[in-house]
Amino acid sequence: MKIITEFPRAVEETPDLRIALSDGCTLSARVWMPEDAGEDPVPAILEFLPYRKRDGTAVRDALTHPYFAGHGYACLRVDMRGNGDSDGLMEDEYSAQELSDACEVIAWAAAQGWCNGRVGMMGISWGGFNGLQVAALAPPALKAVVTLCSTVDRYADDIHYKGGCLLNENLGWGATMWAYSSRPPDPALRNDWRELWHARLEAEPFLPETWLRHQSRDDFWKHGSVCEDYAALKAKVMAVGGWGDSYKNAVPQIVENLPGARGIVGPWVHKYPHFAVPEPRIGFLQEALRWWDRWLKDVDTGVEDDPAYAMYLMDGVRPASWYAERPGRWIAEARWPSPRISEVEMPLGAGTLHAPETGAVVRPDFEVPLASPQHCGAEGGEFCAIWLGPEMPGDQRTDDAFSACFDTAPMAATDIVGAPVLKLRIASDRPQAQLAVRLNHVHPDGASTRITWGVLNLSRRNSMAAPEPLVPGDPVEVEVPLDHIAYRLPEGHRLRVAVSTAYWPMIWPAPEAVSVTITGGALSLPVRAATGQGDEVTFPGPESAKPLEQREIRPAAHVRRTETDRRTGTVTLVIEDDFGEAENLDHGLISGGVARERWSIHPDDPLSARGETHWTEVVERDGLRLRTETFAEMSCDVATFFLRGRLEAWEGDRLVYEREFDEAVPRDFM
Repeated sequence: MKIITEFPRAVEETPDLRIALSDGCTLSARVWMPEDAGEDPVPAILEFLPYRKRDGTAVRDALTHPYFAGHGYACLRVDMRGNGDSDGLMEDEYSAQELSDACEVIAWAAAQGWCNGRVGMMGISWGGFNGLQVAALAPPALKAVVTLCSTVDRYADDIHYKGGCLLNENLGWGATMWAYSSRPPDPALRNDWRELWHARLEAEPFLPETWLRHQSRDDFWKHGSVCEDYAALKAKVMAVGGWGDSYKNAVPQIVENLPGARGIVGPWVHKYPHFAVPEPRIGFLQEALRWWDRWLKDVDTGVEDDPAYAMYLMDGVRPASWYAERPGRWIAEARWPSPRISEVEMPLGAGTLHAPETGAVVRPDFEVPLASPQHCGAEGGEFCAIWLGPEMPGDQRTDDAFSACFDTAPMAATDIVGAPVLKLRIASDRPQAQLAVRLNHVHPDGASTRITWGVLNLSRRNSMAAPEPLVPGDPVEVEVPLDHIAYRLPEGHRLRVAVSTAYWPMIWPAPEAVSVTITGGALSLPVRAATGQGDEVTFPGPESAKPLEQREIRPAAHVRRTETDRRTGTVTLVIEDDFGEAENLDHGLISGGVARERWSIHPDDPLSARGETHWTEVVERDGLRLRTETFAEMSCDVATFFLRGRLEAWEGDRLVYEREFDEAVPRDFM
């Protein structure tokens, strides 16, 4: 990555600017802007997050915001209410209060003498979500949004539920926020830091319980789901994602439904594309500047002539839990859906998947029994790869052995571009069941790479809002949509559809072990016509501002291992993410953290499922060491989920606060 130190306009930084809201709450902002913005006003770019500007996002902020400021923008990195150095208490993610606060900040920024009255919002993940949600409220000054790794549907495509199944990330990420938001403000910025810290600790919501009380797609999830009314978004939207990330589906959905939107999806995990992995990276900051300049400064940058949707078509490679780079090429479509993509119907047989060009005789009458052990899914990888450890899906042969597999004969080179859909006719011996479907690339030696995947809670086969049980023994026809992807299957390799009744630890299991019988089905495969070998669209190389200067105290380390108890038979995935500890040499704050997760299950017993998390977060300044320890766990019986949590706060070796949480939540066809 090229480091830029000289910019068209000199930049000044305000590390702690206070923004007063109408209800008296004051938010803390870190601001970069041209030194002469008072004489030559500029547009503002808002990034509005709970992740703490002094330590949580300081590394990436240093790469990004000074760059935009140097090109004539005022960048506001604002700590949300109840987080970092801001006042107030946080209720939930994407609350009406959060969105209202963001609208107030936008109006405040637009009215400042250094602003030309136009504002953009930018963010990844949480900041990408609320950028779209605020845009749907149409504050007058908000003219453009750059959203990364976000969603348009909070029920279908976030960390809570997928295909009507409960994602274990509901506990995992909820425990992460339990830890993140329990940290104190920087004592150097607030004389009342201790009082504010204790108020937060007392009010801190245990969000996994909040989210688990909404197991169907009700009004709770419709709030903030911009797919409810795309027409409400008036700002111009550029959407960016990564095939290695969980939030890939929003980009084609935005391009399809928002006139004038632009979409880019690379091979990346959950990171900004100018420093993301796997490579190749792109000059994301330059692309964002073209977007900002057009819609916030009225400069003709040519973005309206760009292809609506640019995708990195990944070459099929061998399975690995981590990739430093992915070979492939950039392809582009003027509109989406594209007329260059056709849906190829591939019928299932008894262990076979038929491609039309093979000319094979399809035998529609077959029965394939399926009853996966509960630990099927061990090679699924992390739901949202983000921490740069061994988080990608590994060799699928282990999970394939526990699945019903349907294979093609060796195929011609095939570009899969879009969202495959598997149609199945099945019968279940239980009223509740779930299916996990993986589309895999099978190499000549048998290695199996996951291309894309999807899951379906069969009680929600007809509606995500109104579940209904299966009638045991009665056949039903269902559709399982898989995530969008752009992937080239090499010449002479095979495709495999693998179907299982469990996918642990990605999703929580059904309340009973299930046997299903598959008696028919077909894969609808989106295939793009071959268009050559070179890139169809090009991007400049990555640039950034000067990296943050830090003193490393403890290096980061990431562990992911599977343990089998030979006495009990319990299988446990152990995750240990040590994020290290470092001193910010800009202002002297020391911070660090460690996350630990354990996901245990017995292969024969879905009610043995158990998730446990333990986070340690540390903030230190001038010999004052402040630490929070958060613990969360989840288990179940046939009718109920059980959630427990514990929060501890320490000043040095003295425990200054503790609180426990113990709740039971009824299962709702989950």
